[in-house]
Amino acid sequence: MQTTSHILMVRPTAFGFNPETAVNNLFQVADADTNINEKAQIEFDNFVQVLRSAGVHVVVVEDRMEPPTPDSVFPNNWVSFHADGTIVLYPMFAVNRRWERDKEVLAKLEKMFVHRSVFDLTHYEADEKFLEGTGSMILDREAKIVYACLSPRTDREVLNIFCEKLAYRPVVFTAVDSGGTAIYHTNVMMCVADSYVVICLESIIDEKEREQVVKEITQSGKQIIPISLQQVHHFAGNMLQVQNQQAERYLVMSSQAYRSLTKEQVKQLEQYNPILHAPLDAIEQNGGGSARCMLAEIFLPEKS
Repeated sequence: MQTTSHILMVRPTAFGFNPETAVNNLFQVADADTNINEKAQIEFDNFVQVLRSAGVHVVVVEDRMEPPTPDSVFPNNWVSFHADGTIVLYPMFAVNRRWERDKEVLAKLEKMFVHRSVFDLTHYEADEKFLEGTGSMILDREAKIVYACLSPRTDREVLNIFCEKLAYRPVVFTAVDSGGTAIYHTNVMMCVADSYVVICLESIIDEKEREQVVKEITQSGKQIIPISLQQVHHFAGNMLQVQNQQAERYLVMSSQAYRSLTKEQVKQLEQYNPILHAPLDAIEQNGGGSARCMLAEIFLPEKS
């Protein structure tokens, strides 16, 4: 199953610009506003309300006060939850992002969902090899394909180990922004839904790699909806398809991403599902991530 109605979100307590991640996340821009965490909390709460109003089950966990974690609002980078009961923990590039891994978060979920094993990849941090969850990897859960653009945060070796353990097949490529710099996370340029894929093909500069990605998507039976590099910089690639408790599907994105889409693109997407969006300007500017980064999908079986 490609979509879930259960989402984990972490409410920030110390959100702000993180210099440790800014070295390779060019989407981040520091804000001089001293109330940036308060702004992020308002955006977070509004986003949760948008999702819950559509019938999506959102599990909200309040972040710890100590140690301070400026990027805790993006939990999909340190953990993922799978339908066979597996929880995967990931090696993180920034030292202060490793503090986000919270046993209390997992303990809360274990009261509601069945978990059978933990696959811990975090020891690769000692070798400076990183794989930042569903930021680094776009999972086609039905076709068992992982799409991943290589970057300082996405190591091929660790990716292959993940794929071998969870029976996925890797499709690896290089993607760059408009300045020719490697895109730090695959999920800012690509979104895989149940029957379509939103992707910035022009960011894949190697022709053979681009053709291979197109071939894989086409053979999986999904329609390609292309977006531009300019739209990527407005977080139009940072989308996630979710469903509500009645199995009605939605495509979730930020309001900035939605405004960047053309009327034709909106029409294409709405042929498949309605769009949900919320303003996330402070989080996007300072954190360099958007709606999809804030959503950790829970595919674990529910406890009866």
